[in-house]
Parts: sequence; structure tokens; C-alpha cells
Amino acid sequence: MIDFELSPQQKKIRDMVRMFTTNFIRPYSLRADKEKKPPQEFLDACAQFGLGAGAVPKDVGGEGEGVGEDKDPQGESQKNRISIIGSEEMAWGDPGVVLSLPGPGLGGPPVQFMGTDDQKKRFLGIFGPNDIKWGAYALTEPGAGSDAAAVRTTCRKDGDHWVLNGHKFFITNGAKAEWNVVFATVDPKLGRAGQRAFVVEKGTPGFSVLKIEEKMGLRASETADLVFEDCRVPAENLLGGDALYDGSKQGFRGAMKTFDATRPLVASMAVGIARAAFETCRDWVKENYALSQHTHRFHRIADALGVMKREIEIGRGLCWHAAWLLDLKRANSKESSMAKAYTGGMVQRVTAKAIEIMGPDGTLHENLVEKLYRDQKVYDIFEGTGQIQRVVISRRIFSQIT
Repeated sequence: MIDFELSPQQKKIRDMVRMFTTNFIRPYSLRADKEKKPPQEFLDACAQFGLGAGAVPKDVGGEGEGVGEDKDPQGESQKNRISIIGSEEMAWGDPGVVLSLPGPGLGGPPVQFMGTDDQKKRFLGIFGPNDIKWGAYALTEPGAGSDAAAVRTTCRKDGDHWVLNGHKFFITNGAKAEWNVVFATVDPKLGRAGQRAFVVEKGTPGFSVLKIEEKMGLRASETADLVFEDCRVPAENLLGGDALYDGSKQGFRGAMKTFDATRPLVASMAVGIARAAFETCRDWVKENYALSQHTHRFHRIADALGVMKREIEIGRGLCWHAAWLLDLKRANSKESSMAKAYTGGMVQRVTAKAIEIMGPDGTLHENLVEKLYRDQKVYDIFEGTGQIQRVVISRRIFSQIT
């Protein structure tokens, strides 16, 4: 059974991440939101602490899985649980800045899951301990967001290259990334069976950035529109090679397997945002209601804070459960979607209640709660909307019954 007690190693890592967040993320949160980019102090600290490192897995000659790795009493890796803990702590500091963290980002899991050993070395090996570089994951299209099977970006083989044509948007770090993992189809009529996954490197002919989006929240994070016009991608950049897709749906499955790993991370970020809003609101109440704790309003506020705290704890438990299953290499699609579906609604309720309690103070731009309310909205949208998560959950439930 999952153990909710952190090991000494996990506590040490949590405390280190909390120290980094407290000193190099939270102090620059409002400034990063206004300037629409992560502060240079944050990027310098990332290089200093080696936060862009550890991307290459051990089994292909790297050290990625050994960084921050812990073992449970049965010897199972707990690296995903550690990632969940770190994700919550950093989002508590600022979720927009966290999405700008150097490294392979959401592009890392498909390379890990689908790539050959050579591809893992080539594309993950560029993220050294002192390098400020990014990778990205390009799946979403104007007509294919929640429905990943509806991808319309096309790919066709032409000698020793593949030619891509299409449009991707809402791609986190897509413009500044050294490479994007791009999903395309050989024939839209084939549905899932037609999908392929490519690593498209910066500077590839035919690959361009259309624009950087202006957003309501997560303004420090870059969100790009990408265009592929007769983009010629070397055949060796097809993840897994031709054999991986022979008569199978591995391209689509690779995208879905990525979500099983990343949805708990995104959900834990929602937990971190909610926790930051709760703590800000709680401290505001302590300061402003010190002389009126016997009023009916104070008791209603105290009750509301209790509900907020309970919902945050439930969300954290769902995230940990999904990560625990992933560390055991067990199926976790239902649990990942449960974490994502619950926390997407939970963070909205908690941040809204914080503003309601704080009244006019909560709506001011210089107040962290106002920013957190703007930031939280997308957590019920990206990585699959709440509605899509509920579809995944119901399908998994009925597949277990029948």
C-alpha cells in the first residue's frame, strides 16, 4: 500500500526544493507576471543548482534516473513521487515560472517511452547541469486539443526525410525549445493508426514560429504557435523508427502514455497553487480578524478555510496515488485522470474562495491571490480538459466491470 509518510531522502529533497522556491521563485512571481518572462535571477539559479541536468536515463549511459531517486522498502523507485512533491512546491512559488524550468519538459516522456537508445542520448543528452535549454511537446492543434486522435498535421516519407505540414498551437516553450516532439499523421482517415511522433529540431527548414500567445494567466510562461510548411525532418528523428509503427497505434499510444506520466505532475501544480492561495488567505484572516474572532462572520470564514484545506489534502493524495502506481510500473490512466479532474476543479474553488474571503484586497494586482486566480484556470483545460478526464475515468471503470 502507498505510504503517506515521506522518507528522510524525500523530506530532504522537498526541503531543498522549498528553499529554492522560497528564494528564487516566489520573490519574483509578480514581476515575472508583469514582464511576461521568467526573471534572469531564476535562470541563473537554475544553472547554479543544475536544474537542467539529469535527462539521460541510466540504461543508455546517462544519469537521469539517478538524480533525486529514492527507493521504498521493497526497492522500488520513487522518482515519480519525488517529481510530484517537487512540482507542488515549485508551483507554490509561481506556476508560470515553473513551466519555464529548463529541461526537456513535456517532450521528455515521449522520447523516454518511444525513442531508441540513440535518440535518447541525442535528444536528452543536451540538457547538461549548467545548460539553460528547453524541449517541448507539440500535440495540440486548432481542431485537435482534447481529441488527440483528430491530429491533422500530415507527414509523408520522402527518401531519407519525412515532410511535415500543419499547425500546432498552445505549445509551452515551443519557440525557444531546442526541439519539439511533434505528432503528425500519414493519413487522417487512419485515425490513431496513422499517427507518428517526430523530434523536430530548432532551425529545421520549413519549421517556424507564428506567434507567442497573450494569455490571462501563466504569463511568465511562453506559449507558442508553430507552423510546419514542407518541413523536412531527417528519418532518424522519427521516434522509435519505422518498425515501431508497423501495423500498430504506437504514435497515439505514445501520446497517451505521456499523459499518464504528466497529468499527475500538472495536478500537483494545481495543488501547489491552491496551497499558496489558502496560506495567503489564512494569513490575511489572522491579521485582519484578530479582534473579532467571536463574530458569526469569523466562524464562517474559519469553516471555509477548513473546507479549503481538506480539498487540498484530497488533491495531494490523488496525485501521490497516481505517481505511486507509475513508480511500480502499473497502469495508472484512471488514477492520473482522477487526479487531474479533481484538482482542476479544486484549485478553482480554493482560489475563488480566497478572493471572496479577502474581498477587495483579493482583487488587487499587487496581491498574489489575484494572480493565482488567473493562473489556475488553465489547469482544468490543458493536458486534457476536465470533461475528457471524466471520459477516461468512466471508460476505465467500465472496462474493469465488463
